[in-house]
Amino acid sequence: MRTPLCDVLGIQHPIVSAPMGPDLAGPELVAAVSEAGGLGVLQAQFAAPDELRAQIRAIRARTARPFGVSAILHFPCEPMVATCLEERVPVLWFFWGDPAPYVERAHAAGTKVFHQVGSVAEAQRAARAGVDCVVAQGCEAGGHVRGGVSTLVLVPLVVDAVAPTPVIAAGGIADARGLVAVLALGAQAGVLGTRFLATHESRAHPRYKELLVSASEEDTALTTLFGVGWPHAPHRALRTPFVESRIGDEARGQVGRPDDPVVGRTVVAGRSLELREYVCLPPNRDASGDVEAMGMLAGQCVGAVRGLRPAAEIVRELAEGAEALWRGLGRGTGSATR
Repeated sequence: MRTPLCDVLGIQHPIVSAPMGPDLAGPELVAAVSEAGGLGVLQAQFAAPDELRAQIRAIRARTARPFGVSAILHFPCEPMVATCLEERVPVLWFFWGDPAPYVERAHAAGTKVFHQVGSVAEAQRAARAGVDCVVAQGCEAGGHVRGGVSTLVLVPLVVDAVAPTPVIAAGGIADARGLVAVLALGAQAGVLGTRFLATHESRAHPRYKELLVSASEEDTALTTLFGVGWPHAPHRALRTPFVESRIGDEARGQVGRPDDPVVGRTVVAGRSLELREYVCLPPNRDASGDVEAMGMLAGQCVGAVRGLRPAAEIVRELAEGAEALWRGLGRGTGSATR
């Protein structure tokens, strides 16, 4: 099952793994998704240029296929962007800011620019800036959420507003049915985050993965609770006991205090970090301490995640299931595999 965007990017399937981070979607996951025919996207916001370069080269050691690197424009990212362009990364994926200053430079380096948005107005600004693709993120998505409109509503509005710029849909996609649904809405690919977080290759902490598999669609909250370092930025996280005990006191999480309890430690991009309450740093595989007091980001589609799987297997089943469903719909049936 291919779309015009697949041909532009040189990928086999309209399947994208979300840039989850700062250290959840590492080289192993990115390469596995790309090698299976999708587009893997690295999130390495905390990485210094040499470390980022090493991660990019680690991806290339595992696959010769296209991949992307994500930069969050709310934070300083010039060294990150410069390194990506020096390394001729196929796709730069921006979020939470203005991509316009980077578009011409990226295109000159042969790099395509994607920009993730949460509203029609933001999508139109990105299209006017000349981005190659707009990623329309619905509010049911996990992680940081830009807008307040659901994927089902947002995607067709963005598709119409920015045509002929292609659109990728993000938020609430966990299986072949969700992928086919967003393609029917006019998107040219679907982004899956939570589903790829629950894979062998993701760098999420084992307990984090256990909670993803056991959660239902009602076990997430859209909050600003983990606001230290990125205040007033809504994010969707699992309703752990820590989150449940603090809901309604989000203001407390916007400013770090010296007396905030230390809940653990981790290592990100070679740096050892002390983790305190309210810091939005999801527990990676190197985290220790009270990991359930850390921000375990996840989307509402977590209820459809029923086990840990290899990323390539998920890509294959998504592609095969979507193809079968699409054919079935053409025959007037609604049956599909998951």
